Amino acid sequence: MGRFAPLQEVTGNLAGLKASEIKALERLYRRRVAPTEVVSGELVSQLAQQAAELHRQIGVMIDRRGSIEHVVVGDASKLQLPDVGRLRGAAGRLRGLRLVHTHLRGEPLTKDDLTDLALLRLDAIAAITVDASGRPGKLFVGHVVANGPPRELPAEPATASHIDFTQLISSVEADLARLQRGAATASAHAEPALLVEVALRGAKVSDARIAELHELCRTAGVRVVDVIVQRRPEPDPKFLVGRGKLDDILVTAMQLGASCVIFDPDLSPGQARAISEATDLKVLDRTMLILDIFAQHATSRDGKLEVELAQLRYALPRLVEKNTMMSRLTGGIGGRGPGETKLEINRRRARERIRLLEQRLDQLAKDRRLRRQRRNERNVPIVAICGYTNAGKSTLVNSLTQGDARAEDKLFATLDPISRRLRFPHEREVVITDTVGFIRDLPEELVNAFRATLEEMRDADLLVHVVDASDPDRDTHIHAVDQILGELGLGDKPQLLVWNKADKLTPEEAEQLALVADPHRGAPRASYTISALDRATFGPLLLAIERALWQQGIATGLARAL
Repeated sequence: MGRFAPLQEVTGNLAGLKASEIKALERLYRRRVAPTEVVSGELVSQLAQQAAELHRQIGVMIDRRGSIEHVVVGDASKLQLPDVGRLRGAAGRLRGLRLVHTHLRGEPLTKDDLTDLALLRLDAIAAITVDASGRPGKLFVGHVVANGPPRELPAEPATASHIDFTQLISSVEADLARLQRGAATASAHAEPALLVEVALRGAKVSDARIAELHELCRTAGVRVVDVIVQRRPEPDPKFLVGRGKLDDILVTAMQLGASCVIFDPDLSPGQARAISEATDLKVLDRTMLILDIFAQHATSRDGKLEVELAQLRYALPRLVEKNTMMSRLTGGIGGRGPGETKLEINRRRARERIRLLEQRLDQLAKDRRLRRQRRNERNVPIVAICGYTNAGKSTLVNSLTQGDARAEDKLFATLDPISRRLRFPHEREVVITDTVGFIRDLPEELVNAFRATLEEMRDADLLVHVVDASDPDRDTHIHAVDQILGELGLGDKPQLLVWNKADKLTPEEAEQLALVADPHRGAPRASYTISALDRATFGPLLLAIERALWQQGIATGLARAL
C-alpha cells in the first residue's frame, strides 16, 4: 500500500486509463453526501456509469461530513485500497470513513470486503451492483458489531436507500464503547490477546500445549479472548499460517478487541516482520511471551542482566525497518558524510550492549565461582531442586528449610537460584538450591542466559526432580526436563524423582505413583510421593536424600574425588 493520497488525486490501478478518464474520476471529489445518507442517488449513478465505461471497480471513501476523501480504481473484480493510516482510533470508535464501491458481476459483499471493513475499522462498507449499460442495481451495506462478525443489512435499491447512516454509526459506536468499558472492568490491567496454535507436519493439536500457553498468558498478565488452531503440512515461509488464514486471524482479533496476537510455535524474524507489516496489532510468539514473564519476575542483579541479554539476543535479528522514515541519515557534528541509518545504529547499539552484558555476567560468574569454592571447602553437599515450571519447587524448599522464597501459582515465579541450609541428624548439613523451572521447547536464548541456575545444578551432588503429580501431562513434563538435563550434560547426575501435590490425588493414586516405572528412561527410578504443603509427608524423601549423600558415598568430598 502507498502513503496518504494527496487531495483530489485518484489512486489504484490507473494503467491504461486516458487523461480524460482520470479527469472524470477526479470530478468525483466535488460530490457531497448528506451525513444521514450512506451514499446519494447522484453519486450512485455517477459511480455506476463510470464503472461500466471503464469496466473496472470504482470506490470512494467518504468521511462523516459527507466529503469524499479518496477515489480508488481497481480492476473488474477488486479494489486496491490506499493506506488510510495504521493507527487505530480511540477505544470503542471507528475510523470515520466509509467505503462505497461498485460490483460489476452482481455479487453482494465479498469476504475481501468484510475483511477490509474489520481490518481498517471502517464505519461501513457498501457495494453497488452495476449492469453492462451502467445502470445501478442493489445496494449492499455491512458494518462491524461489538464482539461478533460483521453484520450485513438487507439489500435495498441503490438509488433509494432508507438507511439513516448517522443513527446507525452512533448505535454501533455506543455498543463498541460498552464492550470496551466491560472489558476494562473485567480485567483492568490484563491486555487482551488472541492465541494462534499451529500444528505442523501432521502433529496433533495438543490440548496440554494450548493449556500451557493459556497459563503463560495468565502469568504475563494477558487476557486470552480466543484461540485459533490451524493444521498445516508445512509452515508458510512468509506468514506461518498463510495469507488467507492471517486475514481471518486479524479480523477475529479486531472483532474481539484483542490488542495483540500470540503465535505458537515461534515465528522466524521474516515471519514476524511480515505479520507486523500486515496489521497494527502487537505480534508476539511463545519465546517473546516467556521473555516478558522473565523480565517481570527477575529481581536479582544477575537475573535482570540475564533477562536483558536474552531479550537482546532474541531481538537483534528482528530489528528491521518499519518504514522509509527510519532511513534518514544522521546529521550535525560527527554525523556528516555517509553516516548510519537509524536501523544500523539500533543494531550496533544492541551488539555493544550485548558485549557489555556478557562482560558483566562473566564477572558475576567469577564471584559466584569463588562463593561456591568457599562453600565446597567446608564439604557441604549440594542438593538442587529442579523440574518443570510451577511443579512446586519453591514451596518444597520453603517447607524443608522454613524459608520465604517466592512461591506462587504461576509459571516461572522463581528465576534466581536461592540456596538454603538444611540440617540432618549427626551434625550433618546440606545446601538446598531452588532453580528456575524448565519448560518444553525451552528457547536456546534462555538456556544460554541463565548460567547461574545451570552452574548450581552442575555443582550439585544430587538432583531432586519435582513433578506435579496432579497434572495430566506429567509424563511429558518429565520427558521435557530429562531432555534438557541431557542437553546440558547433567543426565547422568544422581537424581531422585518426587511426585508433588499428592494432596490433589486420591490415596490410591498417590500410592500407585511410587510404584510407577520411569516412562522415559526404560527402567525404574527412585521416586517419592509428597505434598510440599504437608511436612509430615517428607520422611521417606529426607531418608532417601541422606542415604544418597552419605550412605551411598555421594557426599561432596567423595563425589569430587571420583
